[in-house]
Amino acid sequence: MTFNTKQPHSLLAVATVIVLPLGAQAEEGGFIADSTATLTARNYYFSRDFSDIVGPSRQSRAEEWAQGFILNLKSGYTSGPVGFGVDAIGMLGLKLDSSPDRAGTGLLPGAYGETAPDDYSRLGLTAKVRVSKTELKVGELQPNVPVLALTDNRLLPNTYQGVAISTAEITGLTLQAGQLRSTSIRSEAGDEAIGAIVGFAPRRDAQARLMTSDRFNYAGGDYAFNQNRTTLSAWYGQLEDLYNQRFLGLKHSEPLGRWTLGANLGYFDSSEDGQERIGEIDNRAFYSLLSARRGGHTFYLGYQAMFGEQGFPRTFVTVSPLGNEVPTYEFASPEERSWQVRYDYDFAALGVPGLIAGVRYIRGDNVETGSFEGKDSERDLDIGYTVQSGPLKNVSVRVRNVTARSNYRTDIDENRLILSYTLAVF
Repeated sequence: MTFNTKQPHSLLAVATVIVLPLGAQAEEGGFIADSTATLTARNYYFSRDFSDIVGPSRQSRAEEWAQGFILNLKSGYTSGPVGFGVDAIGMLGLKLDSSPDRAGTGLLPGAYGETAPDDYSRLGLTAKVRVSKTELKVGELQPNVPVLALTDNRLLPNTYQGVAISTAEITGLTLQAGQLRSTSIRSEAGDEAIGAIVGFAPRRDAQARLMTSDRFNYAGGDYAFNQNRTTLSAWYGQLEDLYNQRFLGLKHSEPLGRWTLGANLGYFDSSEDGQERIGEIDNRAFYSLLSARRGGHTFYLGYQAMFGEQGFPRTFVTVSPLGNEVPTYEFASPEERSWQVRYDYDFAALGVPGLIAGVRYIRGDNVETGSFEGKDSERDLDIGYTVQSGPLKNVSVRVRNVTARSNYRTDIDENRLILSYTLAVF
Protein backbone atom coordinates (compact mmCIF):
# COMPACT_ATOMS: atom_id res chain seq x y z
CA MET A 1 0.00 0.00 0.00
CA THR A 2 1.57 3.28 -1.11
CA PHE A 3 0.49 6.81 -0.23
CA ASN A 4 1.73 9.65 -2.43
CA THR A 5 2.45 12.96 -0.70
CA LYS A 6 3.09 16.24 -2.46
CA GLN A 7 4.87 18.17 0.29
CA PRO A 8 7.53 17.26 2.91
CA HIS A 9 5.25 18.15 5.86
CA SER A 10 2.62 15.72 4.53
CA LEU A 11 5.05 12.80 4.82
CA LEU A 12 5.98 13.69 8.39
CA ALA A 13 2.34 14.07 9.37
CA VAL A 14 1.36 10.67 8.03
CA ALA A 15 4.37 9.05 9.74
CA THR A 16 3.24 10.62 13.04
CA VAL A 17 -0.22 9.10 12.60
CA ILE A 18 1.45 5.68 12.39
CA VAL A 19 3.77 6.09 15.35
CA LEU A 20 1.14 7.34 17.83
CA PRO A 21 -1.01 4.17 17.75
CA LEU A 22 2.10 2.11 18.48
CA GLY A 23 2.59 4.02 21.72
CA ALA A 24 -1.04 3.46 22.66
CA GLN A 25 -0.54 -0.32 22.57
CA ALA A 26 2.46 -0.62 24.89
CA GLU A 27 0.69 -3.32 26.87
CA GLU A 28 1.06 -5.67 23.91
CA GLY A 29 4.61 -6.56 25.01
CA GLY A 30 6.67 -7.62 22.03
CA PHE A 31 4.73 -5.36 19.68
CA ILE A 32 6.38 -2.34 21.30
CA ALA A 33 9.45 -3.88 22.95
CA ASP A 34 10.74 -5.24 19.64
CA SER A 35 9.86 -2.16 17.59
CA THR A 36 12.61 -0.24 15.79
CA ALA A 37 12.82 3.01 13.87
CA THR A 38 15.75 4.21 11.75
CA LEU A 39 16.17 7.38 9.75
CA THR A 40 18.68 7.44 6.90
CA ALA A 41 19.79 10.77 5.43
CA ARG A 42 21.45 10.48 2.02
CA ASN A 43 23.04 13.33 0.06
CA TYR A 44 23.69 12.19 -3.52
CA TYR A 45 25.54 13.85 -6.41
CA PHE A 46 25.43 11.98 -9.73
CA SER A 47 27.04 12.93 -13.03
CA ARG A 48 27.34 11.18 -16.39
CA ASP A 49 29.02 12.49 -19.53
CA PHE A 50 27.94 10.77 -22.76
CA SER A 51 30.08 10.51 -25.91
CA ASP A 52 29.91 8.61 -29.21
CA ILE A 53 26.16 8.53 -28.58
CA VAL A 54 24.24 5.55 -29.98
CA GLY A 55 20.46 5.81 -30.43
CA PRO A 56 17.99 8.69 -30.77
CA SER A 57 18.97 10.56 -27.57
CA ARG A 58 21.11 13.65 -28.07
CA GLN A 59 21.76 14.22 -24.36
CA SER A 60 25.47 14.81 -23.74
CA ARG A 61 25.33 15.13 -19.93
CA ALA A 62 23.16 14.00 -17.01
CA GLU A 63 23.91 15.72 -13.73
CA GLU A 64 21.77 16.17 -10.61
CA TRP A 65 22.19 16.66 -6.87
CA ALA A 66 19.57 15.69 -4.29
CA GLN A 67 18.93 15.05 -0.60
CA GLY A 68 16.98 12.01 0.50
CA PHE A 69 15.46 10.77 3.75
CA ILE A 70 14.31 7.19 4.42
CA LEU A 71 12.33 6.46 7.59
CA ASN A 72 11.88 2.77 8.43
CA LEU A 73 9.41 1.84 11.19
CA LYS A 74 9.16 -1.83 12.17
CA SER A 75 6.94 -3.06 14.99
CA GLY A 76 7.42 -6.25 16.94
CA TYR A 77 4.69 -8.87 17.10
CA THR A 78 1.80 -9.15 19.49
CA SER A 79 2.04 -11.99 22.02
CA GLY A 80 0.42 -15.39 21.47
CA PRO A 81 0.82 -18.23 18.96
CA VAL A 82 -0.21 -15.87 16.13
CA GLY A 83 1.60 -12.53 16.20
CA PHE A 84 0.48 -9.41 14.38
CA GLY A 85 2.51 -6.35 13.47
CA VAL A 86 2.82 -3.40 11.11
CA ASP A 87 5.74 -1.81 9.27
CA ALA A 88 5.99 1.53 7.51
CA ILE A 89 8.52 3.15 5.22
CA GLY A 90 8.48 6.86 4.42
CA MET A 91 10.72 8.40 1.78
CA LEU A 92 11.37 12.01 0.83
CA GLY A 93 13.55 13.37 -1.97
CA LEU A 94 14.55 17.04 -2.24
CA LYS A 95 16.00 18.66 -5.37
CA LEU A 96 19.24 20.55 -4.75
CA ASP A 97 20.36 21.01 -8.36
CA SER A 98 18.87 19.97 -11.70
CA SER A 99 17.85 21.36 -15.07
CA PRO A 100 15.95 19.95 -18.06
CA ASP A 101 19.11 19.60 -20.15
CA ARG A 102 20.82 17.56 -17.38
CA ALA A 103 17.85 15.56 -16.02
CA GLY A 104 17.35 11.80 -16.04
CA THR A 105 19.97 10.57 -13.57
CA GLY A 106 17.46 8.50 -11.62
CA LEU A 107 17.80 10.68 -8.52
CA LEU A 108 14.72 12.77 -9.24
CA PRO A 109 11.48 12.37 -11.23
CA GLY A 110 11.66 13.41 -14.86
CA ALA A 111 13.66 12.54 -17.95
CA TYR A 112 15.88 14.55 -20.27
CA GLY A 113 14.09 17.74 -21.28
CA GLU A 114 11.76 17.73 -18.27
CA THR A 115 11.88 19.92 -15.16
CA ALA A 116 12.27 17.90 -11.97
CA PRO A 117 9.93 18.81 -9.07
CA ASP A 118 11.36 20.45 -5.96
CA ASP A 119 10.45 17.39 -3.88
CA TYR A 120 8.75 14.01 -4.10
CA SER A 121 7.76 11.54 -1.41
CA ARG A 122 5.90 8.35 -0.70
CA LEU A 123 4.74 6.32 2.27
CA GLY A 124 4.16 2.57 2.32
CA LEU A 125 2.44 0.43 4.94
CA THR A 126 2.85 -3.31 5.52
CA ALA A 127 0.68 -5.58 7.65
CA LYS A 128 2.44 -8.71 8.89
CA VAL A 129 1.49 -11.96 10.62
CA ARG A 130 3.88 -14.49 12.18
CA VAL A 131 3.27 -18.08 13.22
CA SER A 132 6.37 -19.84 14.61
CA LYS A 133 9.07 -19.13 11.99
CA THR A 134 6.66 -18.39 9.15
CA GLU A 135 5.83 -14.79 8.23
CA LEU A 136 3.20 -13.31 5.92
CA LYS A 137 3.39 -9.69 4.72
CA VAL A 138 0.82 -7.67 2.76
CA GLY A 139 1.43 -4.16 1.48
CA GLU A 140 4.72 -2.39 0.77
CA LEU A 141 7.51 -4.91 0.14
CA GLN A 142 11.23 -4.94 -0.61
CA PRO A 143 12.03 -8.50 -1.71
CA ASN A 144 15.67 -9.38 -2.22
CA VAL A 145 15.89 -12.66 -4.14
CA PRO A 146 17.92 -13.68 -7.21
CA VAL A 147 15.00 -13.20 -9.62
CA LEU A 148 14.18 -9.77 -8.10
CA ALA A 149 17.17 -8.25 -6.32
CA LEU A 150 16.73 -5.30 -3.94
CA THR A 151 17.71 -2.13 -5.82
CA ASP A 152 19.02 0.79 -3.78
CA ASN A 153 21.58 2.44 -6.05
CA ARG A 154 20.18 5.98 -6.26
CA LEU A 155 18.63 8.44 -3.81
CA LEU A 156 15.70 6.24 -2.75
CA PRO A 157 15.13 2.47 -3.11
CA ASN A 158 12.57 0.66 -5.24
CA THR A 159 9.58 -0.82 -3.44
CA TYR A 160 6.72 -3.11 -4.52
CA GLN A 161 3.10 -3.60 -3.54
CA GLY A 162 1.78 -7.11 -3.03
CA VAL A 163 1.90 -10.14 -0.74
CA ALA A 164 4.87 -12.27 0.36
CA ILE A 165 5.41 -15.25 2.62
CA SER A 166 8.64 -16.68 4.05
CA THR A 167 9.37 -19.63 6.29
CA ALA A 168 12.43 -20.97 8.10
CA GLU A 169 10.89 -23.91 9.97
CA ILE A 170 13.65 -26.28 8.82
CA THR A 171 17.14 -25.47 10.07
CA GLY A 172 19.23 -23.97 7.29
CA LEU A 173 16.34 -23.82 4.79
CA THR A 174 14.58 -20.55 3.97
CA LEU A 175 11.63 -20.62 1.55
CA GLN A 176 9.91 -17.55 0.08
CA ALA A 177 7.10 -16.82 -2.36
CA GLY A 178 5.10 -13.79 -3.36
CA GLN A 179 2.97 -11.93 -5.87
CA LEU A 180 3.67 -8.26 -6.63
CA ARG A 181 1.03 -6.16 -8.34
CA SER A 182 2.82 -2.82 -8.82
CA THR A 183 6.07 -0.99 -8.10
CA SER A 184 7.32 2.39 -6.91
CA ILE A 185 10.56 2.90 -8.81
CA ARG A 186 13.51 4.74 -7.31
CA SER A 187 12.75 8.21 -8.71
CA GLU A 188 8.95 8.34 -8.58
CA ALA A 189 6.37 9.20 -5.92
CA GLY A 190 3.57 6.94 -7.17
CA ASP A 191 3.17 3.28 -8.01
CA GLU A 192 2.85 1.80 -11.49
CA ALA A 193 2.85 -1.47 -13.41
CA ILE A 194 6.09 -3.48 -13.53
CA GLY A 195 8.09 -3.09 -16.74
CA ALA A 196 10.64 -5.34 -18.46
CA ILE A 197 14.24 -4.78 -19.57
CA VAL A 198 15.98 -7.19 -21.95
CA GLY A 199 19.72 -6.71 -22.26
CA PHE A 200 20.57 -3.05 -21.75
CA ALA A 201 17.34 -1.44 -23.06
CA PRO A 202 13.62 -1.58 -22.18
CA ARG A 203 11.58 -3.83 -24.47
CA ARG A 204 8.95 -1.71 -26.23
CA ASP A 205 6.25 -2.24 -28.81
CA ALA A 206 5.86 -0.40 -32.12
CA GLN A 207 4.39 2.62 -30.30
CA ALA A 208 7.53 2.85 -28.12
CA ARG A 209 5.66 2.10 -24.88
CA LEU A 210 7.43 0.34 -22.05
CA MET A 211 5.87 -3.12 -21.86
CA THR A 212 4.46 -3.80 -18.39
CA SER A 213 2.57 -6.35 -16.34
CA ASP A 214 0.52 -6.14 -13.14
CA ARG A 215 1.78 -9.46 -11.75
CA PHE A 216 5.26 -10.57 -10.81
CA ASN A 217 5.24 -14.00 -9.17
CA TYR A 218 8.25 -15.56 -7.47
CA ALA A 219 9.08 -18.61 -5.36
CA GLY A 220 12.21 -20.36 -4.23
CA GLY A 221 14.59 -21.05 -1.42
CA ASP A 222 18.12 -21.07 -0.06
CA TYR A 223 19.66 -23.95 1.89
CA ALA A 224 22.72 -23.16 4.03
CA PHE A 225 24.83 -25.97 5.49
CA ASN A 226 28.44 -26.87 6.20
CA GLN A 227 28.44 -24.40 9.15
CA ASN A 228 26.74 -21.86 6.83
CA ARG A 229 29.80 -21.80 4.57
CA THR A 230 27.83 -23.34 1.67
CA THR A 231 24.48 -22.18 0.28
CA LEU A 232 22.43 -23.76 -2.51
CA SER A 233 19.66 -21.72 -4.15
CA ALA A 234 16.78 -22.46 -6.52
CA TRP A 235 14.31 -19.76 -7.65
CA TYR A 236 11.56 -19.06 -10.16
CA GLY A 237 10.27 -15.68 -11.31
CA GLN A 238 7.48 -14.72 -13.71
CA LEU A 239 6.57 -11.29 -15.04
CA GLU A 240 3.22 -12.42 -16.36
CA ASP A 241 2.78 -12.35 -20.16
CA LEU A 242 6.32 -10.97 -20.59
CA TYR A 243 8.98 -13.43 -19.37
CA ASN A 244 9.69 -16.22 -16.89
CA GLN A 245 13.00 -17.15 -15.35
CA ARG A 246 14.64 -20.00 -13.43
CA PHE A 247 17.76 -19.67 -11.28
CA LEU A 248 20.22 -22.11 -9.68
CA GLY A 249 23.03 -20.83 -7.48
CA LEU A 250 25.91 -21.95 -5.30
CA LYS A 251 27.92 -19.90 -2.78
CA HIS A 252 30.82 -21.33 -0.82
CA SER A 253 33.50 -20.01 1.55
CA GLU A 254 36.56 -22.09 2.45
CA PRO A 255 39.28 -21.16 4.99
CA LEU A 256 42.71 -22.22 3.80
CA GLY A 257 45.49 -21.25 6.19
CA ARG A 258 45.62 -17.45 6.35
CA TRP A 259 43.43 -17.18 3.26
CA THR A 260 39.67 -17.43 2.80
CA LEU A 261 38.61 -18.63 -0.64
CA GLY A 262 35.12 -17.95 -2.02
CA ALA A 263 32.98 -18.97 -4.97
CA ASN A 264 29.70 -17.50 -6.23
CA LEU A 265 28.18 -19.41 -9.18
CA GLY A 266 24.81 -18.88 -10.82
CA TYR A 267 22.77 -19.96 -13.84
CA PHE A 268 19.61 -18.30 -15.23
CA ASP A 269 17.29 -19.77 -17.86
CA SER A 270 14.77 -17.27 -19.25
CA SER A 271 11.99 -17.49 -21.85
CA GLU A 272 8.86 -15.66 -23.03
CA ASP A 273 5.67 -16.01 -20.98
CA GLY A 274 1.94 -16.27 -21.59
CA GLN A 275 0.77 -13.86 -24.28
CA GLU A 276 4.42 -13.14 -25.22
CA ARG A 277 3.75 -9.40 -25.28
CA ILE A 278 7.44 -8.63 -25.88
CA GLY A 279 7.96 -11.48 -28.29
CA GLU A 280 10.50 -14.25 -27.97
CA ILE A 281 12.87 -14.34 -24.99
CA ASP A 282 15.74 -16.75 -25.52
CA ASN A 283 18.46 -16.32 -22.90
CA ARG A 284 20.64 -18.47 -20.68
CA ALA A 285 23.10 -16.71 -18.42
CA PHE A 286 25.99 -18.19 -16.46
CA TYR A 287 28.23 -16.31 -14.07
CA SER A 288 31.11 -17.18 -11.76
CA LEU A 289 32.89 -14.91 -9.30
CA LEU A 290 35.84 -16.36 -7.37
CA SER A 291 37.51 -14.56 -4.48
CA ALA A 292 40.58 -14.88 -2.26
CA ARG A 293 40.89 -12.84 0.96
CA ARG A 294 43.85 -12.41 3.27
CA GLY A 295 44.09 -9.67 5.87
CA GLY A 296 42.81 -6.45 4.29
CA HIS A 297 43.29 -7.75 0.73
CA THR A 298 40.53 -9.34 -1.37
CA PHE A 299 41.11 -10.45 -4.97
CA TYR A 300 38.30 -11.38 -7.40
CA LEU A 301 38.20 -13.12 -10.77
CA GLY A 302 34.92 -13.40 -12.67
CA TYR A 303 33.55 -14.85 -15.90
CA GLN A 304 30.04 -14.33 -17.30
CA ALA A 305 28.39 -15.60 -20.49
CA MET A 306 25.07 -15.00 -22.26
CA PHE A 307 23.59 -17.67 -24.53
CA GLY A 308 20.62 -17.22 -26.87
CA GLU A 309 19.25 -14.61 -29.24
CA GLN A 310 18.20 -12.06 -26.61
CA GLY A 311 19.88 -10.35 -23.69
CA PHE A 312 19.22 -11.00 -20.00
CA PRO A 313 15.65 -10.03 -18.92
CA ARG A 314 14.81 -8.30 -15.63
CA THR A 315 12.25 -5.90 -14.20
CA PHE A 316 12.51 -2.15 -14.80
CA VAL A 317 14.52 -0.51 -13.11
CA THR A 318 16.50 -3.10 -11.13
CA VAL A 319 19.91 -4.66 -10.76
CA SER A 320 20.56 -8.41 -10.80
CA PRO A 321 22.94 -10.78 -8.99
CA LEU A 322 24.91 -11.43 -12.18
CA GLY A 323 28.61 -11.62 -11.36
CA ASN A 324 29.53 -8.85 -13.79
CA GLU A 325 26.60 -6.58 -12.89
CA VAL A 326 28.30 -3.22 -12.30
CA PRO A 327 27.19 0.42 -11.83
CA THR A 328 27.04 1.49 -15.48
CA TYR A 329 27.13 -1.49 -17.88
CA GLU A 330 25.67 -4.91 -17.03
CA PHE A 331 27.47 -7.00 -19.72
CA ALA A 332 24.25 -8.91 -20.44
CA SER A 333 23.74 -8.31 -24.19
CA PRO A 334 22.98 -11.21 -26.58
CA GLU A 335 25.82 -13.78 -26.74
CA GLU A 336 28.13 -11.57 -24.66
CA ARG A 337 31.16 -13.04 -22.86
CA SER A 338 32.85 -10.96 -20.18
CA TRP A 339 35.76 -11.24 -17.73
CA GLN A 340 36.31 -9.35 -14.49
CA VAL A 341 39.30 -8.64 -12.28
CA ARG A 342 38.80 -6.77 -9.01
CA TYR A 343 40.82 -5.79 -5.96
CA ASP A 344 39.47 -4.44 -2.65
CA TYR A 345 41.41 -3.28 0.39
CA ASP A 346 40.16 -2.72 3.94
CA PHE A 347 42.46 -0.22 5.64
CA ALA A 348 41.49 -1.55 9.07
CA ALA A 349 44.40 -3.93 8.50
CA LEU A 350 46.68 -0.86 8.64
CA GLY A 351 44.96 0.59 11.69
CA VAL A 352 42.51 2.83 9.81
CA PRO A 353 39.08 1.23 10.39
CA GLY A 354 36.25 2.55 8.27
CA LEU A 355 38.36 3.27 5.19
CA ILE A 356 37.89 0.96 2.21
CA ALA A 357 38.87 1.14 -1.46
CA GLY A 358 38.41 -1.00 -4.54
CA VAL A 359 39.16 -1.07 -8.25
CA ARG A 360 37.50 -3.27 -10.88
CA TYR A 361 37.91 -3.84 -14.61
CA ILE A 362 35.50 -5.77 -16.84
CA ARG A 363 35.82 -6.46 -20.55
CA GLY A 364 33.14 -8.00 -22.76
CA ASP A 365 33.02 -9.15 -26.38
CA ASN A 366 31.17 -11.48 -28.77
CA VAL A 367 28.02 -9.31 -28.59
CA GLU A 368 25.55 -10.09 -31.38
CA THR A 369 24.62 -6.70 -32.85
CA GLY A 370 23.36 -7.99 -36.22
CA SER A 371 26.21 -6.55 -38.28
CA PHE A 372 29.45 -6.70 -36.26
CA GLU A 373 30.94 -8.03 -33.02
CA GLY A 374 30.06 -5.77 -30.12
CA LYS A 375 32.64 -5.07 -27.43
CA ASP A 376 32.55 -3.06 -24.20
CA SER A 377 34.59 -2.42 -21.09
CA GLU A 378 34.25 -0.69 -17.72
CA ARG A 379 36.66 0.47 -15.03
CA ASP A 380 35.29 1.31 -11.58
CA LEU A 381 37.11 3.00 -8.71
CA ASP A 382 35.40 3.17 -5.29
CA ILE A 383 36.63 4.81 -2.08
CA GLY A 384 34.56 4.95 1.10
CA TYR A 385 35.04 6.07 4.69
CA THR A 386 32.77 5.75 7.74
CA VAL A 387 33.58 7.88 10.79
CA GLN A 388 34.21 5.55 13.73
CA SER A 389 33.84 7.87 16.74
CA GLY A 390 33.06 11.39 17.91
CA PRO A 391 30.06 13.59 17.06
CA LEU A 392 30.13 12.44 13.40
CA LYS A 393 30.22 8.73 14.23
CA ASN A 394 28.57 6.57 11.52
CA VAL A 395 28.61 9.37 8.94
CA SER A 396 29.91 7.86 5.71
CA VAL A 397 31.20 9.26 2.44
CA ARG A 398 31.61 7.29 -0.76
CA VAL A 399 33.20 8.34 -4.04
CA ARG A 400 32.80 6.39 -7.29
CA ASN A 401 34.49 7.07 -10.63
CA VAL A 402 33.60 5.05 -13.73
CA THR A 403 34.86 4.89 -17.30
CA ALA A 404 32.70 2.76 -19.64
CA ARG A 405 33.43 2.27 -23.33
CA SER A 406 31.67 0.37 -26.13
CA ASN A 407 31.59 0.09 -29.91
CA TYR A 408 27.81 -0.53 -30.04
CA ARG A 409 26.38 1.62 -27.23
CA THR A 410 27.01 5.08 -25.79
CA ASP A 411 30.30 5.72 -23.95
CA ILE A 412 29.95 7.00 -20.38
CA ASP A 413 32.17 8.82 -17.87
CA GLU A 414 30.52 8.77 -14.47
CA ASN A 415 31.10 10.28 -11.02
CA ARG A 416 29.12 9.81 -7.81
CA LEU A 417 29.54 11.39 -4.39
CA ILE A 418 27.34 10.00 -1.61
CA LEU A 419 27.14 11.24 1.97
CA SER A 420 24.93 9.21 4.30
CA TYR A 421 24.02 8.78 7.93
CA THR A 422 21.64 6.34 9.61
CA LEU A 423 20.21 7.25 13.00
CA ALA A 424 18.56 4.68 15.26
CA VAL A 425 15.50 6.61 16.50
CA PHE A 426 14.51 3.79 18.86
